[in-house]
Amino acid sequence: MPSHLSADRPAAQPPGRGSVDALISQTRRLKGDVDAVRRDSEEAGSDHPRERWQRALYDLALHQLNDLDEHLAQLRDGPLPTAAAPEAPSPAQGSLLSRVGSAEWNLLTDEASWSGELYRILGRDPAAPPLTLDELPSLVVDEDRPKLTAMVTGCLVDARPIDGEFRIARRAGDVRTVHMMGEPVLDGDGSTASMWAVLRDVSELRRSQRVVSETRDSLHHRQQAAQSEHRIAAELQEAVLPPWRGSLRLPHRGPRTLDLASHHLPASTRTLIGGDWYDALELTDGETLLSVGDLTGEGVGVTSNMTMLLGAVRGMAMAGATPGQVMAWLNQLLDATVQPALGSAVCCRYRPANRTLVWAQAGHPAPLLFRDGTGHVLEAPDGVLLGATSGAVYGQAEETLRVGDLLLLHTDGLVPGHTGAAAANLLLGLAPRLAGDRTAEDCVRTVVQEFGEGEREDNACLLVAKVVS
Repeated sequence: MPSHLSADRPAAQPPGRGSVDALISQTRRLKGDVDAVRRDSEEAGSDHPRERWQRALYDLALHQLNDLDEHLAQLRDGPLPTAAAPEAPSPAQGSLLSRVGSAEWNLLTDEASWSGELYRILGRDPAAPPLTLDELPSLVVDEDRPKLTAMVTGCLVDARPIDGEFRIARRAGDVRTVHMMGEPVLDGDGSTASMWAVLRDVSELRRSQRVVSETRDSLHHRQQAAQSEHRIAAELQEAVLPPWRGSLRLPHRGPRTLDLASHHLPASTRTLIGGDWYDALELTDGETLLSVGDLTGEGVGVTSNMTMLLGAVRGMAMAGATPGQVMAWLNQLLDATVQPALGSAVCCRYRPANRTLVWAQAGHPAPLLFRDGTGHVLEAPDGVLLGATSGAVYGQAEETLRVGDLLLLHTDGLVPGHTGAAAANLLLGLAPRLAGDRTAEDCVRTVVQEFGEGEREDNACLLVAKVVS
């Protein structure tokens, strides 16, 4: 079969056997290296979309290397004659590409010549005569026949090379995808005398490529979903929760009694917003509600629960509930809902008439009180939790404040690497510096400069209240 564009161009000489053997050896070494990397990835693999996508790519690469090995061997051994088709070796199990089949159609004599492998690819009886160009479309599925006709016409009329794919329906009932490459063979007058082509079955190759594409798309959709969840959570918190920056501005129906400031410090290693909060609300009787806490979990679920929680806390406080009652009822409310659950909280009610702070806690760091350049942790209420059931009763404590006193409420994680008494002692060590700060915002800035500059594993919230009258 000619393998040239025109009759006066000499046929290319096949490569030497030794050079092809060298290529085969290189291919097999590469196959071993890729297979070793694939096995390592499978041992540490998971069902995450990224791992599935990587495994699909490894499989595709190995399949293609196997087929390259087979094709190089075919190049070394030469094409199989038609008569050898019945005894020709079948492609390896799972091979992406069958051996390449070849054909030539002589336009002057209307004769066709097929290699034995082409019979196998097209599912034809090797004893039957090869199909002419006019008969070839009978094998092609209806939707792809115009594509084949256009390719052949372009080759015969305009001398354009053929390079395209179409699907064939074989006698066994299966449909295969075939890749065809061909060129016209011109006579001395420049007219098309014949057309030659090579064909290969690329059905498994396309299937493996679809697996790679689908796993990649699955990974992409999962990443988009995570980004969407993050964006929705951020928008929900922006819309319904207190701002994570700047001062908390109260309406002040009467004389201003507290100067408030707050700050949220996000975790360095998390992409979804967590469940920490702070809140301040001026109540109808002139008192002020202060609270900080956290819910377990993160993302949209915890955001919606936090919205419910803050609404519940505010509603109970507006109805006159004391901090101890708020903690008990909140515990019952969250016990009746799905996860996430309350991690910890502290609730305070400030009465400006006598500068009294009434507060209760649920597994949360107690407020810190700074006065005259020193500081201490407020003594925990008696009977912080008198039961482990939804009917638990929370104790509450009272503290009389003075003008100039500074109250600091915070969630766990404010001091990176420290919790409990260790974190409290580090915060109390800021007392001399906080004494020189005029406003609550200045105090927040001091704390953030000391503990908020580096990376942190957890979110943290800080609320500062300074008694001004």
